[in-house]
Amino acid sequence: MQQSQPSTTELRERLDRFAFRGLHPAVRFGTTSDRYAGWIGQIYPADFEDRVAKRTRTLGGKKYEERTVPVESTVDYFQHYDVLEVDFTYYRPLVDEDGKPTNNSAVLQRYAEFAPDDARFILKVPNQFFSRRIVHRSAASGDQDANPDYLNFDKYEVQFHRPAVKILGERLGGILFEQEYQRKGDSPSSAENVDELDAFFRRVGREAPLHVEMRSPHLLDEQFFDWLETVGVGYVFSHWTWLPPLRKQWRMCGERFTEAGGESMVRLLTPLRVPYAKAYAATHPFDKVVDEIANSDEANRMKLDTVALAMAALRSGATLNILANNRAWGNAPELSRAIAERLIAEFESNREDRQG
Repeated sequence: MQQSQPSTTELRERLDRFAFRGLHPAVRFGTTSDRYAGWIGQIYPADFEDRVAKRTRTLGGKKYEERTVPVESTVDYFQHYDVLEVDFTYYRPLVDEDGKPTNNSAVLQRYAEFAPDDARFILKVPNQFFSRRIVHRSAASGDQDANPDYLNFDKYEVQFHRPAVKILGERLGGILFEQEYQRKGDSPSSAENVDELDAFFRRVGREAPLHVEMRSPHLLDEQFFDWLETVGVGYVFSHWTWLPPLRKQWRMCGERFTEAGGESMVRLLTPLRVPYAKAYAATHPFDKVVDEIANSDEANRMKLDTVALAMAALRSGATLNILANNRAWGNAPELSRAIAERLIAEFESNREDRQG
């Protein structure tokens, strides 16, 4: 027998506990990373405070102390959220070129060990296989070279896709391909871009939904979105530094969800026109709302646009994965709550309109 939807009062009581699981069939709440010690008292219980690991990170010439809870916190994470984007896989494949599992493979297996059977993970593809250019991080000039492994299907399949499916099985809820920002003069034409992507994606297995985030606005044209729909790959709506606002992206894509199974994704990453290092500095250590960001007109638009995407998903029978990042608000759980509160109000308003 089909279960009835929770009442508005019950849903709001859940939000007081940062309990976002199952708020509505049309949406799944999650975050773009996890294990932040700043979430203790929200997502993680207080006893994790005695098990926090610390390391120093240098970014933009400044040093920061990063504090993380152990992988076992995955149990607590999935008591609050439906889905988790795993981003550490972006920096290294799961298997090296000699066929040996990397440390990332061991960590992902630990996640799988502690995650419940109904957990859903979205894995980021290593940039080795989807970045056009490689940045020499040790060089002060930031020089870049063409990536020799860009869209190398054989390496992608052996070093990432197959091991990911083996480790997570049905808990692999999506595969995220994120491509770096490129200046127009350094990019292929729209037709060349689509042809390159098409040759690769037609070979990729569909054990999980595939999603593409392109960070070069000039490549987001009708030809690209038509191609996504043809091959059934999802477009990632991304609130990121140099991309257009979410509502404009919705118009650009023809107001459609392109993934064949109706899966879609919105990633709330940084305030627009704010570089990563600046957003990090403004929000670290990610344990509270940063009012100057969250109370801005732009943040309010981001929230409303996300809710509008969720309502569009509801109307079209799609499912929207709403993935929050600390840098977009100061604290990802609070960002999730702000969106969920607005979404519940929208659902309630629609219910009253139908009854009226």
